[in-house]
Amino acid sequence: MRFLRFLLALVILLAIAIGVLRLLNPLPDLEGRTNSTHLPASPQTALGSALLTATDAHPGKSGIWPLADGREAYAARILLARNAEQSIDMQYYIWQTDTTGWILLDEMRKAAERGVRVRLLLDDNGIPGLDAELAALNAMPNVEVRLFNPFTLRDPKLLSYVFDFPRLNRRMHNKAMIVDGAATVLGGRNIGDIYFDYGTGVHYFDADVLAAGPVVGEVSENFDAYWASRSAYPAELILPEAPAGLNSLMAHAETARTSAEAAQYDTAIAGTPLVQNVKDGTLALHWGEVDFFSDDPAKGLGEASEDQLLLTRILEIADPKRSFDLVSAYFIPGDTGTELLTGFAEAGVETRVLTNALAATDVAPVHSAYMSYRDALIDGGVTMLELRPSAERPKETPLSEMIVGSASSLHAKTFTVDGERIFVGSFNFDPRSARLNTEMGLLIPSPEMAAGLAATLDDPARYYQVERDESGDLIWIETAENGDRRVLTEEPETGWVKMMLVRVISWLPVEWML
Repeated sequence: MRFLRFLLALVILLAIAIGVLRLLNPLPDLEGRTNSTHLPASPQTALGSALLTATDAHPGKSGIWPLADGREAYAARILLARNAEQSIDMQYYIWQTDTTGWILLDEMRKAAERGVRVRLLLDDNGIPGLDAELAALNAMPNVEVRLFNPFTLRDPKLLSYVFDFPRLNRRMHNKAMIVDGAATVLGGRNIGDIYFDYGTGVHYFDADVLAAGPVVGEVSENFDAYWASRSAYPAELILPEAPAGLNSLMAHAETARTSAEAAQYDTAIAGTPLVQNVKDGTLALHWGEVDFFSDDPAKGLGEASEDQLLLTRILEIADPKRSFDLVSAYFIPGDTGTELLTGFAEAGVETRVLTNALAATDVAPVHSAYMSYRDALIDGGVTMLELRPSAERPKETPLSEMIVGSASSLHAKTFTVDGERIFVGSFNFDPRSARLNTEMGLLIPSPEMAAGLAATLDDPARYYQVERDESGDLIWIETAENGDRRVLTEEPETGWVKMMLVRVISWLPVEWML
């Protein structure tokens, strides 16, 4: 009885503490917030002139260029920023304080100083250590910074989860850069060295595209919707003034520019003629009727209806007749996704899924949840492939570099339908992307890009194929470069401690948060 009284008292004290913290750290009022809208492409800018001319030659179609290599993806962003004349809109989930993060943020400062209007919409969960620099940027005449679902307690920031978890658990996972209303870079990469293939440790391998044509207007209108949403707070309402923030940004950027990593990036930038090719009309874009998908920003407040969700629209168009290849770094299909994929397979559609092996993933709890569906997928005829952490970077097929690489952890989120269309975006096929985070992506009619992804899945040296043996137990088939096969009976390259950890997590009711 005494213990129950103690427990009740503890619960009451915690409730009071949470209530006090909420009262002391309220969200600011958005009354009086002014809204701006995107600036459409203009023939008065170099990018606008070139891409409007190209679009006129392909009426009703959008042009796509895959950004396969991480270094090329970074170079494209830098070059577009340096060539911007009118506007830059950037929407990102994570912006890291490392070589690429500091340099690209300083490029925003430079663009603003030469008269370019810069709007930065950043998820507040992914910008630790940038409060002062963002506050200082926001104070510049041509820059506006807004924070999505901000933390009202800045230090210690994560304590906000204690008193505001339901709201803060919803994040903006979108990733897009729009320059002069004429070109957009969209896909799965955040801003940071780990996404751009340099630095120490594991690197993420992901997919981005450069797009031109009508789809840029759709991406821009979507940016405006998020910019004006009730989850987007002007930085001056959240961040304290930081007069020294601009000097800090320039100092960090200068240190980054003189680093060994930056020298390698400089080489990539110098060797990437992408923007010059855009300007002179020699970039061979893939032209077609591109579909843009995005969650309604109301999802950030838990107020989006089913028909406003990206997942609903994707399921409506994912109607394969021959083949369906899915690549998902954080793959938790749930009952609905499992039924969908096994339904494809049972209907005679060749259905393949590539996700991270346990040894390759950077989020072990996701693997815990994925394991719950793996057996049903295999039994339902789905070919299950798990990326090997030791996979070598493919050289012969540049597009496949979007998917795997050495010292790699898969981060791509893409699928192809019948070898004719490919989806590239931010959407992880897991409960968080489906119900909690906002997402975006493009469905592109490109047999060439679809073939590039298929070529990766056709090469067994890159992954383990998970099957059942004659006794019904799971096995992992490892194929060497020379074609020799080895059968493993346990999760490959994984110690018993990690295996025990994921097994324990799989028993916990946490899948809805993953």
